[in-house]
Formats: sequence, structure tokens, C-alpha cells
Amino acid sequence: MSIQATEPAYGVWGDLVGQPGAVETLRRAARGDDHAMSHAWLVVGPPGSGRSNAARAFAAALQCERPDGVEAGCGRCNGCRTALTGAHPDVTLVRTEQLSIGVEEVRDLVRRAAMSPTMRRKQVIVVEDADRVTERGADALLKSVEEPAKATVWILCAPTSDDVVVTIRSRCRLLSLATPTPAAVAHLLVTRDGIDPALATEAARAAQGHVGRARVLARDPSARARRREILLIPFGLTTLAACLGAAARLVEMCSAEATAATELVDTREKAALEEALGFGTRGARPRQAAAAVKELDEQQKARAKRFQRDAIDRALTELTGFYRDVLSLQTHSGAALVNDELGPRLATLARRSTPESTLRRIDALLGCRTALEGNVAPLLALESTMIALVEA
Repeated sequence: MSIQATEPAYGVWGDLVGQPGAVETLRRAARGDDHAMSHAWLVVGPPGSGRSNAARAFAAALQCERPDGVEAGCGRCNGCRTALTGAHPDVTLVRTEQLSIGVEEVRDLVRRAAMSPTMRRKQVIVVEDADRVTERGADALLKSVEEPAKATVWILCAPTSDDVVVTIRSRCRLLSLATPTPAAVAHLLVTRDGIDPALATEAARAAQGHVGRARVLARDPSARARRREILLIPFGLTTLAACLGAAARLVEMCSAEATAATELVDTREKAALEEALGFGTRGARPRQAAAAVKELDEQQKARAKRFQRDAIDRALTELTGFYRDVLSLQTHSGAALVNDELGPRLATLARRSTPESTLRRIDALLGCRTALEGNVAPLLALESTMIALVEA
């Protein structure tokens, strides 16, 4: 795969890879085209396609202080820069680290949406995880999305439109994003992040169009090592003990990854809370301190659980890609292998099984993801899956 040159990025739209149609739609809306603009948007697309980037770029373009003759979303003015970073007073960016967005948080957003913009442009509310809004939260959100204040724009993001309740999605303009090509992702890594072209190409291929994942793989050797270990799991599933051991190791790896991602912020949050409650002050007996500490602890546990589940989901995605390569070799599809570095070993595995058994293995991995969404214990779900990979 070669890194293809692309048209120079413009302003706030520079990080939207492989989305020319969506960018043009948002540009026209930001310019004030009445036929393109809507008071509520639902941005959907597969993981890594750039839903959050698209929403933030659109929010910035709506706040752009461009001079005459310059298109909305210049990326240089104060309005663009503060909107992208979340510092603009009229742009609210919501991205939960919990398992869901509850009704109280949604009500706070609804109250914010009813306010007039302080900068006399737009009041923009971006919900990056609209698929995590609870049922009661959706009920609270519906009225505001249905009849928003005149200067308010809602931008909701979700993997698919079906992930948002029908009463809300029917009142939003749908904007669908596609999975970027590996070549486009690699080009972004080289031009934006200064990654070596060979490493950028490898990371983009491994990430299968997921921009954020590609960036992590390109910049973090430990992430590449974890991925390599995950891809070697199928070769070691020879006995029941090996299956159980592989499941336990996978849970251990994902738990360690989640801990590494949350440990520092957990410590900072706890220190900030203790300072606010007066811990360490002589004679201080903060009222309801125990309840506040318990609430924070529960929030941090929920965040760690989500991070662990996300890490396991990434591992299952890697294994699905592994068996996709095996199936491609078995059916002589001619498609490029995601895991080309394992080509000879994949070919051996392909000769020792059938396309039907490979499809059953892929179904087992997809079934594991469904089980985890239903809050099945990760170790139990993975043990069952590892055994199914052998039995198939």
C-alpha cells in the first residue's frame, strides 16, 4: 500500500479523513445555506471514522470569526480554536467515560441549550456518545431536540442511527461517515503527526481505517506489542487448559491497559476532592465526606469497567480481523491481508481448516461481543469463546 497524496487540508476540516461528501455538507451548512442547515444533527459512522472530529469541526465552523471572503472554519481565529479545544463559552462538548449518560446530565444539557449564546452566534451542544444516553435521558432530550431555541444546534454522534431512539433520530438530519482507506489514514499520520511512512502504513493497515487506533499503534510500541500477543493467541489454542489460560491472559492484559489509562486521572480526581472537602486541615470534619468519596469511587470503578470492556472489544476486533484473513486465503478472494506479517502462518492455518469452520469462529467472536454488552463476566465470556474457537 502506498501513501497517496491528497488535497491540502483546510482549516478545521483537516482531520476528517476520506469524508469529502460529509465535509461539503457541513461546510455548506456552516456558510449559512438554509437548505443544508438543521437545528439537530445525527452523525453516524463506524468506530474510527471521525464522528467526534466531524462534530467538533462543525461546531468550530459555526463559531468561526472569519473575515469577509474566507470560508467558515478557517481554523485560525479565536472562535475556531476555542471551539475545537472545548474552551468556547457557546460550545458544550459531552463525552462520557462512564457506561451511560443519565437523565440528570441530560437535563443539565437541556438547560444549557435553552440559553442564548453569549457571543451572538450559535449555542452548540455536541454529544459524542449519544448511543449511551439512557431511556430516561432520551425522554428528557426529546423536547429540546424537537423544539430547540432559535440559536441552538444539537450535534449527536453514534455508531449507527439504530443506536439512538427513533423519536430523536427522526428529528435530526442524518450525516453518515465512511471508513477511511488505509492509504488516507497513513497520509494523515505522516503529514499531521510526523510518523515514519513505513510505520504509518503498517499502523493504518492494522487499524483497518480507525484513525485513532492507527495513531496509537504508530506512536506506542507497547500497543503494538499487545496487538502482536493477541494475534498469536489462535496458534496456541491446542488444549482446554490453553483456552482457559488464553482467556485469563486476555482479561489480565485488558485490565492492565484500563488501569494504565485511568490510574493518573483517578489519583488527580481523588486529590482534588479531598482538597475540596478539607482533608488534611487540622480539626476539619467535612460533612457528608464519606458519601462524596464513595460516589467518586463508584464513578471511577464504572470508568475502569468501561475502559476494560473497550480494551477487550479491541482485542476481539483484532481476532476477527485475523480470521477474516484466514477466510480470505481459503476463498482465494485476493483481498489484501490485514495481518500481512503473519502471511505464511495464516496460510498454514487456512489449509488445515475450512471456510465454514472459519465463519463459525468469526461468529463466536461476534457472539462474545454481544455477551459483553449484556454484562456477562468478561472472563466467563472469553473462556467460552476460546473454547468455541477450538471446537469450530
